[in-house]
Amino acid sequence: MERLPSEVCLKVFHLLDHQALASSLQVSKKWKVLASEDVLWCNLFKERWGEDQASFFAPNDLNSWKDVYIVQDRCDRHGLGLKIIREGCEYYLIHQGEIQRYLGSGSKPRKDNKREQEPSQIAESILFFIGDLETACAGAKRVRM
Repeated sequence: MERLPSEVCLKVFHLLDHQALASSLQVSKKWKVLASEDVLWCNLFKERWGEDQASFFAPNDLNSWKDVYIVQDRCDRHGLGLKIIREGCEYYLIHQGEIQRYLGSGSKPRKDNKREQEPSQIAESILFFIGDLETACAGAKRVRM
């Protein structure tokens, strides 16, 4: 498929679902560029949710249809509130479908190439985030009083 014209590749990509399209991003540089085309992700979004159903933002100069699709999908899977999620052995803090902070890995490599749990790193990251959140909200609390 590397030698095929881009137009033909795009026609093939139009037949893929979001998981296959996301996987195709990892095949080669050419496929990554082609599989990131806004028109592909726009069509997938509209097929799954409809025309104007983005929860928090629509595509603009900063966010592509792929970005909007990823956030909307994460909202469907995890909800809209503040949550800690695990993907593989990695932990993330998400709010309204967007990853706000990487919290760390739930494991670390040992000498025998097995992984050992490190919950203290994640707990420390959560505490730092809560401290940042309290600092950011301090001004809002003063205004309300």
